[in-house]
Order: sequence, then C-alpha cells, then structure tokens
Amino acid sequence: MSTTATTTPPAPTSALNASRATATAIRVLRQLRHDPRTVALMILIPCVMLFLLRYVFDGSPRTFDSTGASLLGIFPLITMFLVTSIATLRERTSGTLERLLAMPLGKADLIAGYALAFGALAIVQSALATGLAVWFLGLDVTGSPWLLLVVALLDALLGTALGLFVSAFAASEFQAVQFMPAVIFPQLLLCGLFTPRDAMHPVLEAISDALPMSYAVDGMNEVLHHTDMTAAFLRDALIVAGCALLVLVLGAATLRRRTA
Repeated sequence: MSTTATTTPPAPTSALNASRATATAIRVLRQLRHDPRTVALMILIPCVMLFLLRYVFDGSPRTFDSTGASLLGIFPLITMFLVTSIATLRERTSGTLERLLAMPLGKADLIAGYALAFGALAIVQSALATGLAVWFLGLDVTGSPWLLLVVALLDALLGTALGLFVSAFAASEFQAVQFMPAVIFPQLLLCGLFTPRDAMHPVLEAISDALPMSYAVDGMNEVLHHTDMTAAFLRDALIVAGCALLVLVLGAATLRRRTA
C-alpha cells in the first residue's frame, strides 16, 4: 500500500501582510523624498487654493465661511487623486510593479503600502490646510476644527483610494489625468456645493446620494453649523471612510502586473 506524500501549499501572497505593506510604504516615501515637486503639489496646492478663495471673497466673509469648509475637503481629494493615480501608473509603466509582484509581495500588500505612504502625506496636507483655513484665513465654524481635520483627512484618503483604483485602467499618465473628468467632476457638480442636493432633479439627487463626495460636503456642513459632533456627522464620516476602504479593496482586486 503506497502513500502519497502531501505538501503544504505556499501561503498565498494575496493575503495582506503588515510587514510587507509597511516596507512598501517606506519605499514609496523614500522615492517621494527625491521628488520635491510632487510633494509640494500634494501638500501646498490645497493651501494655495484656500488662500486664493479667501481673498476672492474678501468683501464677503460669509461666502468664504459657507464654501471654504466644503472646499477644505474637496481640494485634498482632488490633489491626492491626481498624484496617486499618476505615481502608481508610473510604477507600472517603468516595470517596477511587475518586479515587485514577482517577489513575495501580494497585491493587497502593494495597495496597502501605497495607501499608508500617501495617507501619511494626506495627514500633513489636511493638517496644514485646516490650520491655514481656521487660524490664519479666519474660517468661522461653529464646531470643532478637529472635526474639520477628520473629514479633510478622510477626503484625502478617499482621493488616494480612487487614484489607486483608476490607475489600473489607464495605459499612460495622460489617460490617468483623463479619468478626472469622469470620476471627480460629476461628484463635484452633484455634491451640494453649488446648490442643495434636495433642490436638484430627483434623478440627480438619487445619483448624488450614491457619491462619496456628497457625504464629505455634508460632514463639513455639519461642523459648520453644529457645536457638537452630531449623528449625521458620524454617519457621513463613516460613509466616506467605508467608501475609501471599498475602493482600496477593488483596487487590489483589479491591480495588473502589466500595462499592456
């Protein structure tokens, strides 16, 4: 009677490993350290936009108060989307991504590493933008500025997740930029920044209810008008965070080794 030897299959690299994800994040941050223009774009552009907005409405401070809080979340989302999508695509077109995935590094590790690296920059970006708006530009909010920072950070992380996700479908940096009108602009128009969402056509209102930027703006407005953290604010923040996590999971699932 013969027995067949059994071997234990190797652990799948698709499972998330904290040490591999951290190592990936450190590698990305080291690369970004040698690209000061990209770092400046991520960190300074939202601050510059808020500064310009404040003095565009120099004669109408209340207008700045009503729109500045919303844009405090929208600007980080847009910049992180652009930078993350282009940076990730550059890894793929240069062959770096293929070499990394040939190692014991799963897709989830790679996506998590990028999210950690750009998330660290998002913290700096959101903190600077919030501090500038509240303590230098005089943004008048009823609630705690720390709640503004929470929403701004979640928005930046959402932009990072969206950038990682769409980079899987672009073949060039130009195509990555082209995704912005398709992914960002509809959310910008339907998020309630220009008109209340309940005043829109019912079809557009229903679409806006499914878009994460709508809840980012709603969360900022909750801080703008309420002294304490409300249930609506908590709901909005959890939805934005949940959308960011969902998009990261989809990004790991759709990540490809090659561009072509």
